[in-house]
Amino acid sequence: MDVELKPRHRTIDTNGLRLHAVEAGPESGPLLLLLHGFPEFWYGWRHQIESLAAAGYRVLAPDQRGYNLSDKPRGVSSYSLDLLARDIVGLIDDAGYEKAYVAGHDWGGAVGWWLGVHHPERIEKLALLNIPHPYVMLRTVKKNPVQRKKSSYIAFFQLPWLPERVLRARNWAATVKTLRKTSRPGTFPDADLVLYREAWSQPGAITAMLNWYRAALRKGVPRLTRSSRVTVPTLLLWGAQDSALLRDMAQPSIDLCDDGRLVFLEEATHWVQHEEPDAVNAILADFFS
Repeated sequence: MDVELKPRHRTIDTNGLRLHAVEAGPESGPLLLLLHGFPEFWYGWRHQIESLAAAGYRVLAPDQRGYNLSDKPRGVSSYSLDLLARDIVGLIDDAGYEKAYVAGHDWGGAVGWWLGVHHPERIEKLALLNIPHPYVMLRTVKKNPVQRKKSSYIAFFQLPWLPERVLRARNWAATVKTLRKTSRPGTFPDADLVLYREAWSQPGAITAMLNWYRAALRKGVPRLTRSSRVTVPTLLLWGAQDSALLRDMAQPSIDLCDDGRLVFLEEATHWVQHEEPDAVNAILADFFS
């Protein structure tokens, strides 16, 4: 393997904390950030890192705050979208770039949307995977009973201590079951789940991970309106078999982009970059280029 393509582990100071990250690709290449969602960590992009590095990008896949080996500040207020986005701006600063390409899945995509709305001057292009614009998500949950039912777990996550206990019980049985129930067979093999359980078991991690949900209802989303448009070139890639998010939210999300493109992968679920890695890699490389 080319030494530039081999993933390198780093710890980076940003926004008052330290984030663990995996980096690959030429240091002089365009900076490309890959932002994972819940309940993943940098490893959720394992099928994309080397492929995009081989395309010439300097790829950086962090464990976002609260996850795996990154710092886990206490308190729900430490996980607002403002702070989460500023972490990413700090990573761009640390790398010595004015702008970066950003791809985000799930909660990483929510951070991506926030960057696109509030920090467009730091973004070259933005790719989101199976995550609607936060305004569209909020509006749909309020008005659509089907999506409200699909999102009922978010209300459960607002409770103190009980969600942590349920997710951790019997060696993370419920968490593993959810991953496998919502994905195609074989998407999360046993060997990978050993690494996931290790990440979830880091001290303070599960509470920090849940605090993303807790902070969103208290601080983040209400500041977004229908006028919160994204001006940078934006791609929304959507696995159409997502069991948690209605595909009806995809087009309204891209309608809030000045330069937007929507691509459905009809056979993929929420875990689109795991299930269709070759297609996702090709689409991302084409869009970013």
